[in-house]
Amino acid sequence: MTPAATAITNWLASAHHVPAQARREFDVGIALVPTGEKFDAIRLPSPVVHAAAGSQDPDAVAAYLTEALKNGAVIHDAYGIGVWYYALVPPGTHTHWQVPDVECLRPGTWLGVPRLDLTARPGPHWTLPPTTVGSVCTAQAVADLVALGQNRLRQTPTPERTP
Repeated sequence: MTPAATAITNWLASAHHVPAQARREFDVGIALVPTGEKFDAIRLPSPVVHAAAGSQDPDAVAAYLTEALKNGAVIHDAYGIGVWYYALVPPGTHTHWQVPDVECLRPGTWLGVPRLDLTARPGPHWTLPPTTVGSVCTAQAVADLVALGQNRLRQTPTPERTP
């Protein structure tokens, strides 16, 4: 692991009350760390992200997020019924997040954070991995992404809205 990757991993692990445990979990693949101290996380529904990106293709979504959320970090949880993206944002964002239908996780919510080299399916992985210690998205950039995605979803014809 490079010195930069080690520093980022240590930063992510430091969100845990026992950082050594988080580092051990990273050795296996996914560490559970609480939100609130080092970062908050905004849970983004995949249809909103895909609509904003104009694609469901993982490479196209990653390229869009790289441009839209410059220097941020986004986890894609591709397991289960609901597929989510989690944008890491500055701690304290939850106190003023007011975007309808999109939740900023409360402090102390346990988030599955992938090891830095997990950048593809299966399972939770980084769509936009952190590039430095403290790499988080701005809340405004995430809000703009959500507004664009929600707007595009409202404009997309559905069978119920087709004349």
